[in-house]
Amino acid sequence: MSYPCVITVILNTNRRDDTLECLESLYRSTYPNQQVIVLDNASSDGSATAILERFPQAILIELSRNLGYAGNNNVGIEEAIRRGADWIFVLNEDTILAPDCIERLVIVGEEDARIGIVGPLVYHYDEPEIIQSAGGKLDANWTALHIGQNEPDAGQYRASRDVDWVSGCAVLVRRKTIEEIGALDERFFYYWEETDWCMRAREHDWRVVHAPQARLWHKGVQRDYQPSPNVTYYATRNRLLFLRKHHAPLKVWFFVWLQNLRTLFSWSVKPKWRASMREHRRALQQGMLDFMRARWGMRTL
Repeated sequence: MSYPCVITVILNTNRRDDTLECLESLYRSTYPNQQVIVLDNASSDGSATAILERFPQAILIELSRNLGYAGNNNVGIEEAIRRGADWIFVLNEDTILAPDCIERLVIVGEEDARIGIVGPLVYHYDEPEIIQSAGGKLDANWTALHIGQNEPDAGQYRASRDVDWVSGCAVLVRRKTIEEIGALDERFFYYWEETDWCMRAREHDWRVVHAPQARLWHKGVQRDYQPSPNVTYYATRNRLLFLRKHHAPLKVWFFVWLQNLRTLFSWSVKPKWRASMREHRRALQQGMLDFMRARWGMRTL
């Protein structure tokens, strides 16, 4: 049996213990033809030394400047292609994989030469039987929603199926797809970049597939997750960039701008929000303005 080469790309920024735990699960993988690239984003917690000591077989690339989730991962994606990867697995450092996760992803991906992107069934790390994402969909207003979010796993997602997008914490992408549509769009910096990647793939007639047979646990985005003002900023600006880039219909534009303005008004006027949401209000406003000014990349305060 032939095993396509899978190269996993992991971005680490001062998350030494999480990255080591992720790597430990990766190296327990049943998949025989894999390599791992770790991108260290100028960590100050001894990550680089610890990774090389524990996992000398990993390829470590120390980054000199922060290009965000999209730009930093592109460094690893480029290196993975240079090393001959058939599939590139972009993986968050705060994930734990089932031993057969990669194997099952590849099996699904190899079923059809037009499958360009595959994603696993993602569970909450702190609630191991609760689903975080069973793939993603865009609703009528182009809101990006996780399918099955916070549902107990009762076997309701058994078969592989096409979806609009897959969770950015674990994205297996065919090299040929990347060569056709390009890598991650660095303008996004962080947030919405995986949705854009999947949309671009679908626009070029590549299939985006969720493979529930492949399982993974993600420490981020717990049920009580409270996003930071930076998340509010990137979510606001980048959603608008996504709408423009993919030619959203006028009714979607109207809905999103109205939603943003209503939220801004509520956070500004209602007493229960006026003080507590001050930084989020500022981030929302800046996100809208920076979209109109075409200011991309890292947020500047």
